Amino acid sequence: MKIDILLGLQWGDEGKGKVVDVLTPRYDVVARFQGGPNAGHTLEFEGQKYVLRSIPSGIFQGDKVNIIGNGVVLDPALFKAEAEALEASGHPLKERLHISKKAHLILPTHRLLDAAYEAAKGDAKVGTTGKGIGPTYTDKISRNGVRVGDILHNFEQKYAAAKARHEQILKSLNYSYDLTEAEKAWMEGIEYLKQFHLVDSEHEINNLLNSGKSVLCEGAQGTMLDIDFGSYPFVTSSNTVCAGACTGLGVAPNKIGDVYGIFKAYCTRVGAGPFPTELFDETGETICQLGHEFGAVTGRKRRCGWIDLVALKYAVMINGVTQLIMMKSDVLDGFDTIKACVAYRVNGEEIDYFPFDINEGIEPVYAELPGWKTDMTKMESEDEFPEEFNAYLSFLEEQLGVPVKIVSVGPDRKQTIERYTEE
Repeated sequence: MKIDILLGLQWGDEGKGKVVDVLTPRYDVVARFQGGPNAGHTLEFEGQKYVLRSIPSGIFQGDKVNIIGNGVVLDPALFKAEAEALEASGHPLKERLHISKKAHLILPTHRLLDAAYEAAKGDAKVGTTGKGIGPTYTDKISRNGVRVGDILHNFEQKYAAAKARHEQILKSLNYSYDLTEAEKAWMEGIEYLKQFHLVDSEHEINNLLNSGKSVLCEGAQGTMLDIDFGSYPFVTSSNTVCAGACTGLGVAPNKIGDVYGIFKAYCTRVGAGPFPTELFDETGETICQLGHEFGAVTGRKRRCGWIDLVALKYAVMINGVTQLIMMKSDVLDGFDTIKACVAYRVNGEEIDYFPFDINEGIEPVYAELPGWKTDMTKMESEDEFPEEFNAYLSFLEEQLGVPVKIVSVGPDRKQTIERYTEE
């Protein structure tokens, strides 16, 4: 069997959680391969809304195995709160969720370091979620990390050594803090974590594949936030692209099957960093309000703009996308004209590729298409799509070279339409 990978193609917040939940019935296993509680995967069904941060979005389908892979970083205190809230709403986790022993732990001092580093940057802030993600990955790469498996072996000594090292750094930054409450909640999270299946996930996932089980890999954030290929330095601390599934789960590249690339019908970004198609006018505000563009984890207002096909083509190339999934089509239902960025103008020269640096001097070149001016939220099949919307889809497919197989017309699980057009 092959693994299929589902990931975001923009700056995150594309709607991955909903799509994983929709696709999960076709798979035996759902696995998260990178990121941490900076993710906020929102799912809505049966009148309820859920936001998942560390737990895979397949958790609501009762007969599925859900794996938190080695590439994920885990905060025990936040994990405990998230898991207990799900269990309280009637979703038992302990028999469904497996956690890699090689996943790294976010310590309370990692969150302090995150805040201290951001404060020290002043106006050059990256705009992190403040969850300690970056410092945790930093410790992982510098070989100073504490892993989930360590809670079963000589944990007190390893934790104390990491804490002492962090406190030395905090002291050098003149950062004052009180760890008492945070550390207490974190230690309670460690004890709670011990109740779950802690596994050698690379063996487990390959054994599942070899036994014929189907696996869907779930990414967090988006391609344009990838540590290598995103809009550096305004990026996350992990590889959000397709290749991250190999290193984040221990799966060989030749095991990759379909790659589902998710994007919004427009563009959003939260926090600092370049955003070539950002709108500062009434149109941008309208998109924000209609799309309820506020961060699921931070509550921060997202910046909004027209779709950026230069960046999307780049993301399709980097990930080897085989199927596209367009989210929030309904947000654009009321517009007379829809714009799409097809090139950048840099120093008077027009380019159609994603350059080394988009931090300044980028002017978007737009194509304009007629809007569909139709409420699509009640539609149930592609046969109901207005002509103008079909034209927009055809334009995107021509530009990106990949078919748009799924279209979302609302936040609910049921507001998802599969297209069966011939390739």
